[in-house]
Amino acid sequence: MTFSIAAHSGDAWGVAVASKFVCVGSIVPEVRLGVGAVATQSFARVAYRAEILAALDAGSPVQAALDSAVAADEGGESRQLGAVGADGAATYTGGECMDWAGGIAKGDGAEAYAIQGNILVGPGVVAEMERAFLATAGLPLDRRLLAALLAGDAAGGDSRGRQSAALVVHAPGAGYDASGILADVRVDDHPNAPTELARVHDIATLVLGGPEDVQPYDSALYEEVAGHLRRLGYDAPDTETALAGWAGVVNLENRFVPGGIDARVLVELRRAASLA
Repeated sequence: MTFSIAAHSGDAWGVAVASKFVCVGSIVPEVRLGVGAVATQSFARVAYRAEILAALDAGSPVQAALDSAVAADEGGESRQLGAVGADGAATYTGGECMDWAGGIAKGDGAEAYAIQGNILVGPGVVAEMERAFLATAGLPLDRRLLAALLAGDAAGGDSRGRQSAALVVHAPGAGYDASGILADVRVDDHPNAPTELARVHDIATLVLGGPEDVQPYDSALYEEVAGHLRRLGYDAPDTETALAGWAGVVNLENRFVPGGIDARVLVELRRAASLA
């Protein structure tokens, strides 16, 4: 009933998942920074998440951690799992999972991924997810996982349709207040959940992320910013003071940088001024 990807790349770890099932983000994914990432699905056993992560934290190889969890579960034949650990990735599809069901796991300590799905339109879903993940090498892990999820959705995804989706990614020092949470976004009930997840993720990265592409002020840019702010009613004597005031109101203060302007802030400022 679900398709997912668990992956790590460098020091980032995450899971992306979509399903024709409500609130999939509350069931399938769990990530522990520096330890591993797990996706449990197909009559999911939520306890797998803690069991496998505890085993990985204790030094177990990822395949052994997954095998041990499944072996202790009387309902293992109806389950599906994907996990990544410090040594690589593993995926499991029980013999009683509903067609089409299957997965792929590859990688090592530097980068690894486990992709799996059940009740899919066919194996092309998993293949397209892998293609998209590999094609986006070099991007932050949250964007790569989202690209993989959208590719799986475009390939047909869950054969029953769409309902919910989620993305969880941890990386050292990332996210709001350097919490280590690069992404934690859920869409619990939506007819186009994967694309809605992408929209919400874009907003979240704008608001919760820090400066990315700062353009130093020259006279033309400074005057442009000042003009937009005056149009929006922010007419402080100092343009940077006015920009800081506007950024605080629209929750973009994390991207404020003295002496320049974040490229995404400039886009939002232009958009807001055009609507004023």
